[in-house]
Amino acid sequence: METNSRLESTLWVGNKRYRAVLTGWHFNWTELDLKDRDKRANSVPVSEVVGVEEGRMEILPQKSFEDTDKDFTVFYVKRSSSGGSYGLFWTLGQTQFSCPSQVLRNQWTEHLRSAVKNHSPLRPHRLLVFINPFGGKKKGREIYHSLVAPLFELAGISSHVIVTQRANQARDDLLKKDLSSFDGVVCVGGDGTFSEILHGLIGRTQQEAGLNENDPAVILQPCRLHIGIIPAGSTDCVCYTTVGVIDPVTSALHIIIGDSQPLDVCSVHHSSTLLHYSVSLMGYGFYGDVLAESEKHRWMGPLRYDYSGTMVYLSNRSYAGIVQYLPADPVLSSPRDRTRCLSGCSVCSRSTEQVFPQSSDPRSLYSSNYSQFRTDLKGEWVTVDGKFRCVALTCMSSSCERSPLGLSPSAHLADGTGDLILVWDTHLLGFLKYLYRHTSTQDQFDLPFVEVHRVKAIRFSLPSGKQREEYEEIGGVNNGLDEEETDEETLSTSGSKQHLAETGRRQEMTVKKNAGNRFFCGLCCSKAPAVSVWNCDGEILPLVEILCRIHGQLVRLYARGIEDAAVMQELQ
Repeated sequence: METNSRLESTLWVGNKRYRAVLTGWHFNWTELDLKDRDKRANSVPVSEVVGVEEGRMEILPQKSFEDTDKDFTVFYVKRSSSGGSYGLFWTLGQTQFSCPSQVLRNQWTEHLRSAVKNHSPLRPHRLLVFINPFGGKKKGREIYHSLVAPLFELAGISSHVIVTQRANQARDDLLKKDLSSFDGVVCVGGDGTFSEILHGLIGRTQQEAGLNENDPAVILQPCRLHIGIIPAGSTDCVCYTTVGVIDPVTSALHIIIGDSQPLDVCSVHHSSTLLHYSVSLMGYGFYGDVLAESEKHRWMGPLRYDYSGTMVYLSNRSYAGIVQYLPADPVLSSPRDRTRCLSGCSVCSRSTEQVFPQSSDPRSLYSSNYSQFRTDLKGEWVTVDGKFRCVALTCMSSSCERSPLGLSPSAHLADGTGDLILVWDTHLLGFLKYLYRHTSTQDQFDLPFVEVHRVKAIRFSLPSGKQREEYEEIGGVNNGLDEEETDEETLSTSGSKQHLAETGRRQEMTVKKNAGNRFFCGLCCSKAPAVSVWNCDGEILPLVEILCRIHGQLVRLYARGIEDAAVMQELQ
């Protein structure tokens, strides 16, 4: 059947006649009733048709089917306002059409299915799905089977489902499982589950490319498989920032139609060891203290973050540190330009900080760009030092339902940069004003003790002297790692991964235990701790002195960024 085939006829919807027209890119139907001649036509982009079924069918909330020879049902994306959120809810729209004959019915179903196939080449056909049954309100399985699986079935997507039983199972499976038959990986859970899949896919991709993740100067290869997020966690920050709403049906529909949103990723290193990948928050000081304190109160559920945040705020701590950063090109964008990264963002499209083109030989690509990054490391760094309430680096706005604009409202998803936020030591009321502005539309950077920079990389280190001694008490610079163990030249790609997994778990247990003891009595201790910990996307890092580098468009999500409601209204 021809790609640009056109079909036009009279169809019935209920007891009303419509003129239906299928062009190459749109399916339109307009009521023919003279009383409603001026009524707007219904129009659905072919790319947003979810499925076409013979007969009269419903999918949600329960599946029902009536087999009739002259009827067919079209399912498509339907948008609605999200109320307090900044994005748009997507729901499953459906219209049941009746034809004068079965022959015409068959023509319509064949033409519509062919148009969807021709104009939606990125739609997934087979997905690997990981369900975290313990995240959030522990409704991951229920959400998937009641809301998501029926939509996947309607769209003709086959899924291999794995219900995880332990931490890091998804990451470990992705590092060793045969992924050749899958188009994408879907996580049903929160930011923690997403992080596991992120680490698994990036690690697997670099393994196959023969690249050493532990080298901070290596040019990482972008991942082939897309990642889909079905929100079922406590905060779902990544989903909220890339879609604009926390809604499983909305996310499932983005996956079905094959939306593709590139995403920057920050690699976090200590010396020649990769510690973690981050996409939302790298936070030291206040953000690290809150996470460390909350670890002791997991029995409280999500309320532990409110409690821990209050306790840490009242403890009124600041920390000495040295921050070095590599500035991004200020001509392209600024963290204070009052723009927002929305669907079709022009900043992300034209940025010169894109990921390097793929090469048939990843090692030659690595070699050609290695010296360039090494030169940057030596040349253009800016250094600031002092006492900070908090230091934060984010590759996205990091918005959530409590903070709709996020940590850095003008941060971009895919421009190859991150926003470095420095909050200097200040009084309690000043810091409270800074925190409160995250929940409003006021500029949280318009304060004398706050500064923000758009960067490509940062280093964080501790001053010498007594602070270093106290730092070593909670794990030390190497935290028990011999120099021989972290020597880049002695670690193979696969060996370094196993080494990192084993030592990382041991280090994290030690740091959580010691950090918890130090932060437990923040209000009553006569001597406050001199060193905080890093909060990396909700996990405590085992080391404090780090190098972070932004990798442009390293992964792709089944998303399209937050849709501008005003623009979509004009298009409809």
